[in-house]
Amino acid sequence: MSAPGRTLVAGVGNVFLRDDAFGVEVVRLLAEQPVPEGVEIRDFGIRGVHLVYDLLNGCDLFVLVDAAPHGQAPGTVSVLEVELPEPAGPETLDRPLIDAHSLTPDAIFALLVSLGGRPGRSLVVACEPADIDAGMGLSDPVREALPHAVRTVQDILADPKGEADNDTRDQTKQELVPDLADEGHGLTPEGGARDGGQADQGGCDSSGACDGD
Repeated sequence: MSAPGRTLVAGVGNVFLRDDAFGVEVVRLLAEQPVPEGVEIRDFGIRGVHLVYDLLNGCDLFVLVDAAPHGQAPGTVSVLEVELPEPAGPETLDRPLIDAHSLTPDAIFALLVSLGGRPGRSLVVACEPADIDAGMGLSDPVREALPHAVRTVQDILADPKGEADNDTRDQTKQELVPDLADEGHGLTPEGGARDGGQADQGGCDSSGACDGD
């Protein structure tokens, strides 16, 4: 059962892979702004399993912010509404679900479904990356997309049930049917899972508390 009134906005990404840090940067900017009551803004870095277990606490609205190639011009921000499938049969439990540092959206949702988690509504705010090679700092088109992404999330928080029309939002319903043997490469093929050998930048929440402090 979802915790009443809870909304989680989770930024994910690896700050050492250039534009992959998009989600982390968006939630950093959001955390500096007032948010409605019941909204949590958190940076999960590359801690996919931590994010999934947090979602098992339940929430009415889950907004995942990430850099994800989807065939658009670099810097394009899109909103995907995810319809989670029913959990697969018990025979899938013997198959690998997710690498501890894999943060592609489909990997997150696949593990969440397998553990019985079902947020009331799930959205992905995705930005088309220009460069996800090793290095720090966003590319110009992705950095310039940050204000638009922040406004997009704020619009979602202002209308959590999606009842108002918003012509400026490129919203597409996406029914996610995870292949649990695919290790999460189906929805957002970001060149493979984020490398667990690269440093985890940790994560912060809207209160300013960070892991490792």
